[in-house]
Amino acid sequence: MRGCGGARALARIAALALLVSLTSLQAQAPPQRGLTAVPPLSAAYNAIFDARFDEVPALAARACGSRPNAGAPPEACQLLEAIAIWWRIQLDPYNRTRDQQFVAAADAAIRAAAAWTAREPTRAEAWFYLGGAYGARGQWRILRGERLAAARDGKQIKESLERAVALDPAMDDAYFALGLYRYYADVAPTVLKMFRWLLLLPGGDREAGLAEMLRARRSGQLVRSEADYQLHVVYLWYEKQPHRAVEFLDELAARHPRNPHFAQAAAEILDFYIDDTAASLTRWERLFAAARRGAVAEPQMTAVAAQLGIASQLDQLSRSAEALDHLRIVIAAKPRAPHSAFARAHLQMGLALDHLGRRAEARSSYTAAITAAGADDPFKIADEARTFLRAQ
Repeated sequence: MRGCGGARALARIAALALLVSLTSLQAQAPPQRGLTAVPPLSAAYNAIFDARFDEVPALAARACGSRPNAGAPPEACQLLEAIAIWWRIQLDPYNRTRDQQFVAAADAAIRAAAAWTAREPTRAEAWFYLGGAYGARGQWRILRGERLAAARDGKQIKESLERAVALDPAMDDAYFALGLYRYYADVAPTVLKMFRWLLLLPGGDREAGLAEMLRARRSGQLVRSEADYQLHVVYLWYEKQPHRAVEFLDELAARHPRNPHFAQAAAEILDFYIDDTAASLTRWERLFAAARRGAVAEPQMTAVAAQLGIASQLDQLSRSAEALDHLRIVIAAKPRAPHSAFARAHLQMGLALDHLGRRAEARSSYTAAITAAGADDPFKIADEARTFLRAQ
């Protein structure tokens, strides 16, 4: 019996030694570099940025449904599904009806990519898509004010993409999110730096981060449009170059003309940051015309947003009576999208009426704005309306 027990023990030791040997060989396996099936993935990614969301499932299936070892990895297409939902949210960011769907898709993409890195730890592409999946969820968490959770995702993004570039230093796409992290870790407000300290994350480097983002924009295979979009935010908020931000948005609008978000963002920057009311009005009028032609996604919602933008600029240009014409159309339609449009139209009508000296009518519009704003009032429309009421 003792001999049998000793034999079994020796067998277990030999099996353990073999396992350690195999693990060591796996750890020493050469890195697997590059991204696979870039053209079909780019086609699907471009459809997302062009707001052609209905085409994305078929394009993703084409990219990932090819013969084995020729198509894109399925984990990439899972990430595309989450990104497509995220960009639908971007068109009306305070509408929460797609949040649950997005979180489920993002979590699934993270789990799939994490399992891939476990299977193939030396494949740079697996780490790249894991970082991308965390990046998609992190953006949503920032939008919804979940700062600590977003910081945790930021840590995972950084660690995943550092693994990717360690395995493949020529993977330019991976440098985009790494650069974004390094940039924001340097320029972030104090409260966000506190999260960085709590998570034991290293400090940032503004110049190096910006250089890495620009490198990805210039040489990346997939992230050009995403880089342009994030760079417009960087140049607007932190580099204090709003004209450069508009240039990035104009390039995006030229590449992705069906996505109204880029033209709308440019019009808002011209209004709020550059104070070029006439130029902002021109952009809103062009967007309204495109919506009426059906040349952009979500044409009805875009038309409402454009009319509100037009009315605001007309009022600023002392053309308040013309502004009222647009606002009456919006109010009559009682739009449900974009979020708060109905309340905002009442508020803007109150302002225009005030500027025309029609105080009693303005008070009625401010009161209507407070009622329409309701409990979910991210733009603080009710507070603003009460302020104008008190000032009368």
